[in-house]
Amino acid sequence: MKAVTTFITLAAVAILATASAFAHQQKTAITTVLFNPRTDNIEIMHRFNMHDAEHAVKEIFSKQADILSSIETQQRFADYVSQRFAVAKEDGEVLPLSQVGFEVEGKFFWVYQETKQLENHDTLIVQHDALRDLWPKQTNTVNFEGLGKVKTLTFTDNVELLQVEFKTKH
Repeated sequence: MKAVTTFITLAAVAILATASAFAHQQKTAITTVLFNPRTDNIEIMHRFNMHDAEHAVKEIFSKQADILSSIETQQRFADYVSQRFAVAKEDGEVLPLSQVGFEVEGKFFWVYQETKQLENHDTLIVQHDALRDLWPKQTNTVNFEGLGKVKTLTFTDNVELLQVEFKTKH
């Protein structure tokens, strides 16, 4: 009976270890693009898993990079994200995004950007390459809120640019 209990315990540990390793392999980031009528801005909030950000800064900057306790590393990672995210009008004109800030919040690292709202935003073209240069399986999801139903773009595999369309009143 003890052998069976030991086997079950070892099997359970193996399953948990495999599930934990699998969880760390799910490279995902969520970005919310909010059309905020109160501020008349387009507010952009990028959310990265801290675990992914920790591994990324060690590959991007140096093995000694410490996103948990170094403001400099946090700023460098925020700059990295900002340089790999862009929104353009249908004619190709890139919107000027300002970096508003960044923060560590629990198990997430946040990067904030904004720009003034457009008069006509029927169609936008988006690029979101953050961490995709490191990990081919990285998935970046972008949700657009504040103009009716939420619209979602998902960047996977070799997708570099995606387009989102809104029905706005003129």
